[in-house]
Amino acid sequence: MRGGRADVNPTARALIALEVLQGSPGISAEQLAGKLGVSDRAARRYVATLREAGIPIESVRGPYGGYRVGRGLRLPPLVFTATEALGLVMAVLDGHHDAGDPTDPVGSALGTIMRALPAPVAAQAEAVRRSTAPAVDRSAARPDPATTSALVQARSEHRRVRIRYCSEAGKEWVTEVDPWAVVVRHGRWYLLCHSHSADARRAYRVDRVREVQALEQTFAVPADLDPVAELEEHLAVGWEYSCEVLVDAPLERVARCVPRTLGRLEPVDEATTRLVGSTNNPYWYAEELAALPAPFRVVGGPELRHTTRALGERLLAATEPPVS
Repeated sequence: MRGGRADVNPTARALIALEVLQGSPGISAEQLAGKLGVSDRAARRYVATLREAGIPIESVRGPYGGYRVGRGLRLPPLVFTATEALGLVMAVLDGHHDAGDPTDPVGSALGTIMRALPAPVAAQAEAVRRSTAPAVDRSAARPDPATTSALVQARSEHRRVRIRYCSEAGKEWVTEVDPWAVVVRHGRWYLLCHSHSADARRAYRVDRVREVQALEQTFAVPADLDPVAELEEHLAVGWEYSCEVLVDAPLERVARCVPRTLGRLEPVDEATTRLVGSTNNPYWYAEELAALPAPFRVVGGPELRHTTRALGERLLAATEPPVS
């Protein structure tokens, strides 16, 4: 023993070894022994004990090798600190407001994790779970987990898919696409893809995908693809009402406060930037412009001019004294 506690039995020390392996992938037998306070031979014996219990511990030889918990048919015991457990529960509650429902897949999975935690840690996590009152994010639209899984798997296997899609207006159609990426943005899940029927890039809401069928054809993802940037740029074009705005600020300053979903920015001169985009909701677009920390002028799009003027009149009216 290297100063290790003699009163810790082999089973307990094997579980401690598992915790170390989970937290330090690639750790060597010598390093593991040092953390456990035992000999190298004993450390290897604890690794053998974990393997006999069905936990897939992989070992890689060489100067950059070591032990790590691999992937197997059986899920190894989960080991969380109190901070990790609370952080996980808080993240689930923040992102999925049905997490307290045991019949919901996420709520059921969270319950499984809670039951695997030591009693003191579980008590703290359960207190947070039961005492929070999360407000529903009305803009969020969570898709069917099976649909999402099918799209993600097709993306990982680089397989084309045939999807049945339903638009916001209720119109349905079937199309074949190459699923380049699944992107989560502000509570909504999007499929960024190449549509073969349109021969163009498209972004579909995953919650509106009604059916997914993987096909035999394969595809290659563009090497320079930035999924988040591509999605935001896509969401800024192709809408009903065109918009053009001149902002009295240099491009570098404007770019820090204008989301890509509003459109494309281009410099006019050193002190002026042009914003070109489109929208199906001119009033929302005007509200976004009102938050700019610089003067601006709407030079294109009669609908945007009208809604910007209406918003300005509403704000001016809010400063008038009440009529007695």
